[in-house]
Amino acid sequence: MSNSITQLFNIEYPLIQAGMVWNSGYKLAAAVSNAGGLGLIGAGSMHPDVLRTHIQKCKKSTNKPFGVNVPLLYPEIEKLMEIVVEEGVKIVFTSAGNPKKWTPFLKENGITVVHVVSSVKFALKSEAAGVDAVVAEGFEAGGHNGREETTTFTLIPMVKEKITIPLIAAGGIATGRGMLAAMVLGADGVQIGSRFVASTESSAHKNFKEKVIETNEGDTKLTLKELTPVRLIQNEFFKEIQELYLQHPKKEELKQLLGRGRAKKGMFEGDLENGELEIGQIAGLIHAIKPAAEIVKEIISEYEMVKKNWV
Repeated sequence: MSNSITQLFNIEYPLIQAGMVWNSGYKLAAAVSNAGGLGLIGAGSMHPDVLRTHIQKCKKSTNKPFGVNVPLLYPEIEKLMEIVVEEGVKIVFTSAGNPKKWTPFLKENGITVVHVVSSVKFALKSEAAGVDAVVAEGFEAGGHNGREETTTFTLIPMVKEKITIPLIAAGGIATGRGMLAAMVLGADGVQIGSRFVASTESSAHKNFKEKVIETNEGDTKLTLKELTPVRLIQNEFFKEIQELYLQHPKKEELKQLLGRGRAKKGMFEGDLENGELEIGQIAGLIHAIKPAAEIVKEIISEYEMVKKNWV
């Protein structure tokens, strides 16, 4: 399945596992890479020394390409970037910030750079900054995404029309049919997050994994747009947010409610009531916790079968 994405990353399938906070440690990244996709370590929930350990363990667990996702608003961004270079990471996906500052640094060190965007505007800025590809993510996605609330099916063809570099689709994709649909709309590959949360190798807490497979249509909502928009499963914490909104809160009041460590509490420690439970709308199609290799195999098999039958 050779195309611009498989050639860019030297992988078998144009399928990338998203670098998700508290879910994407070295075990998941290595498992996806070993299965023919591109695994990403999610640095957003890691202190610098923890990231170094995960990179080193990932190198021991796979001889295939893997990458690191680095949120550019991370408070210790300089240290993370130093570690990425020191450890010889060859692929970096950046997100949550302007790629203009760090892309030249990464490229000078021989690193392939991909930036995650939620709009045509930021896709064009990323291309101008010199990235090798962009991930265009619709607001169906879990975790943090765009204020514009542009859906994946709308976003992908609009971005494709404007850029010349490879395009990766994300948001609401968890099956081979979804992958094919994204490719038909102009994507060269797909990035999948939520489906890999419910994998054996995911570092998410068992409680959160089980909650994901119980989640149905309409159980997630986008909120906290005044801070950083985030899609959450509705729980007690989410209800507290909604109750506060009725009082027309200031940003500082929202920050105070959010506090520190809510995402860790929910996804990593398994507190299903008081923690942030970030997952995409596609959770309604996720019904079982499976090994990452099996997930990759199912997606690619369905993609090839449907493509063959519909062409």
